[in-house]
Amino acid sequence: MDINKLISIIESVLFPRVKINKALLADKLQKKTIVITGGSFGIGEQLCCQLSEIDCHLILVARTKEKLQQIQQELQNKPATIHLFSADLSDELQLDQFILYLQKYTVDIVINNAGKSICRSTMKSLDRFHDFQRTMQLNYFAPVKLCLALIPQLINNKGHFINVSAVNVLLAPTAYWAAYQASKAAFDQWLRCAEAELLIKGVTVSTAYLPLVKTRMIEPTQAYQYAPTMSREQAADHICQLIIDQKASYKPWWTLSGQLLSILFARSWVKLMQSYLKNKSNGRD
Repeated sequence: MDINKLISIIESVLFPRVKINKALLADKLQKKTIVITGGSFGIGEQLCCQLSEIDCHLILVARTKEKLQQIQQELQNKPATIHLFSADLSDELQLDQFILYLQKYTVDIVINNAGKSICRSTMKSLDRFHDFQRTMQLNYFAPVKLCLALIPQLINNKGHFINVSAVNVLLAPTAYWAAYQASKAAFDQWLRCAEAELLIKGVTVSTAYLPLVKTRMIEPTQAYQYAPTMSREQAADHICQLIIDQKASYKPWWTLSGQLLSILFARSWVKLMQSYLKNKSNGRD
């Protein structure tokens, strides 16, 4: 069987599609103001395309101003009104400027989608502490600060905070992903700690624990060339479904099994990674 056909079959099993009730979604978002971080590429861009069909206000923030303007131009005839803000949210000054910019709006929904991914061996990171600083800055500190700043608005509007996370934070840790997984797990834990307080105030909290998604973020990682991936359209659909049903989370159907295996075979997993890394190292010699 052709390898691409096999991967397609595996993907259909691991990541079954969800059918979005567009009428319900439109009803939820009518005239609402939605902030999407990381809105210029990948999942953020796809979300913008799907939500642009609704009469709502979309605020997109990302580093690439030209790409944001391109999206706005392509969707200018859609019902949604699209506002742009170009900023690197890992830069605290630019993040503060974005927070100040948001004060002139009434924010109903925040979709924390921006993220930085690094796949690098710890042994190759001994003189690269900045890798950990950068991932923590964008994946943890930035969304914490943004959330803290917008909580008053979200309380007033009985709003919704949606975090786009990774299913990896619920599973056994993986070699080479220390910077990324630690930063994603940090914000996941922060949001889970804050969840009860936010719910009391009427703010809905949801997390999309996504598997590997076919975006430009995974392109530099050669190991993912033939890995089963969820399409960015599917990822956006699951986030839209969270907006509709306001559940606490989306997780792939196999996540619980993965979590149990992560607990029961934690040491075996470490030994398996050791064996893999040794073989990989020997293969280079």
